[in-house]
Amino acid sequence: MELRHLHYFKAVAEELHFGRAADRLHISQPPLTRQIKDLEKELGIILFYRNNKRVELTNAGRYFLKECDQLMQQLEKAKLMAKQLHHAISGDFRLGYISSTPKKMLADILKQIKNEFPYLHVYLFETSSQKQKHALENGKLDLGILRAPIFTTDLKVDSLFKDSFCLATPKGWKGNMDAVTLMQEDFISYNSNYATDYHHQIIACANRIGFHPQIVHECNTMHSILELVANGLGIAFVPASVAQQETDLLLDFHELKENEIQTEIIMAYDHKSQHPVLHTFITLIKEYYAVNY
Repeated sequence: MELRHLHYFKAVAEELHFGRAADRLHISQPPLTRQIKDLEKELGIILFYRNNKRVELTNAGRYFLKECDQLMQQLEKAKLMAKQLHHAISGDFRLGYISSTPKKMLADILKQIKNEFPYLHVYLFETSSQKQKHALENGKLDLGILRAPIFTTDLKVDSLFKDSFCLATPKGWKGNMDAVTLMQEDFISYNSNYATDYHHQIIACANRIGFHPQIVHECNTMHSILELVANGLGIAFVPASVAQQETDLLLDFHELKENEIQTEIIMAYDHKSQHPVLHTFITLIKEYYAVNY
């Protein structure tokens, strides 16, 4: 049995007419009829009842058509997988991101990538913007989601969105949003050496309100900052987009009237990169931010 026998059988089974099936297959009817007879002989069964008026599948023919469909689907899947392997889409992709990146976005995109490129291995690296910059320049990351500014001539930078700040407090916090109240509060922020530009933006945000924040705890991830806030160890200025993300932490987020200070979220990658999945990631990430922010 050859693959063409299955294609011929499927065409006749779907058309239930040898002439139409022959036209569909771009062959004449006599060789099609011979191929079906050869298939029936090899299988030792009758696939079609046929006379001058009509063609009808036998019970055995209906069963064989169902199995034939599954075989064809499996064959197409195997062809797709082989093509992906041939184009090296079975390799690795290394994605960096800052800790405030929406985890739901990462999950949604990874599911789509897994569905389209099942043999691709995606490695995630949650780290600071500066560390991502160096890793991208050294070829240790394929794509990064960072916080601007990033000063580089070696990377292509795309803006995703601009984010203002809000105040994160423990649930039920009753303080006022004025300088006199806030200057007496303990603040939690990123480590100044870990995220220098972000630290400066927090200071600028507080200065706009009219005070200098008393930072008593410094962390390296947004989740750690929010956990400390939820546990009553202080309050924190955080990007407003963080308030949109799902969390089980007991927190309140307060909008700031002084919202001129903004932080820009960007993507960066080597503009010379030939990774076959890079632009798929870029497209999916841009689409997510365009819809949700």
